[in-house]
Amino acid sequence: MLRIFHNTTYDFIRWWRTAAALTIAFIVLGLASFAVNPRINYSIEFTGGALMQVAFRQAPDVAVIRSTVAAAGIQGAEITQFGSPLEYTIRAQERAATGSGGGTASADSAARHIESALRAKLGADAFKVVRSGSVGPKVGAELRRGAIIAMILGSLITLVYLAFRFEWRFGLAAVLSTGHDVLVTLAFIKLFHFEVSLTIVAAILTLLGYSMNDTIIIFDRARENMRKVKKDDFYAILNRAVNETLPRSILTHTTTLAATLALLLFAGPIIRPFAWVMFFGIFVATFSSIYVASPLLMWIEGRWPRPTGTRVARGTMSAAGRPADAVGAARAGR
Repeated sequence: MLRIFHNTTYDFIRWWRTAAALTIAFIVLGLASFAVNPRINYSIEFTGGALMQVAFRQAPDVAVIRSTVAAAGIQGAEITQFGSPLEYTIRAQERAATGSGGGTASADSAARHIESALRAKLGADAFKVVRSGSVGPKVGAELRRGAIIAMILGSLITLVYLAFRFEWRFGLAAVLSTGHDVLVTLAFIKLFHFEVSLTIVAAILTLLGYSMNDTIIIFDRARENMRKVKKDDFYAILNRAVNETLPRSILTHTTTLAATLALLLFAGPIIRPFAWVMFFGIFVATFSSIYVASPLLMWIEGRWPRPTGTRVARGTMSAAGRPADAVGAARAGR
């Protein structure tokens, strides 16, 4: 079936303006969502606090649970259904938990207060605690800082590697394209109110590697074509590289999407946010490797041209989205 994608000659890069408009529109939507509600839905791994997953024998009254938890001195606890109608999660940030003396209770103490209050109100055998965990605020802050540092260092290391493996123009285009993927994915997370947890951070880091790998494959093919095909300009070289790697991209992305779809359909609520971010991010990574990274490289080639006599500097992007050599030839022929 993939034979239909062999020896294609699609002009992908000509659509860079449409691609840029779609990208900007989605990022603006994410920024607007953040402006309306600046609060980021961090998990307790980043904020510190207690988390309990409770399975009731009978469908509970959420209002009763909420009032019981509040009466135990846990203010502002989040109570949400988790999976089946009988299972709920109770999340209390450490700063919202107050002890009987009015001081701040620890996360472990908050979890014990919640369990004791619910058993006293609903009965000792009315539910069972499926899981319970807690994270201190200092640990949460360190995890949040570590996640940010991991993404920044990953981008810097990639830039250095690509500058050594290819050259700095390729590295800069790849890193900027990856930054685009992060912004669009964060907009998706904000728009759909996903909880930002270590699982989500793992999904973002996975997508960084996935997108970078896809971009490097296209750039590597472009570099090979630069040596083999002497008569083409850079615009044609990049388009040929995208077309030549198209069968591989379709096969790889379809396989990854199938695995991610299986997670969406059959994984539990804990893994499902990871699967959603991965599912969306694969499309973003595919899109950016073709419609963002390649046009960015064209723009960089035009903004910082190579020394005179270097053939690859030809064919940089014009204002109309066509190769500059083609535009010049068209004008000369008038």
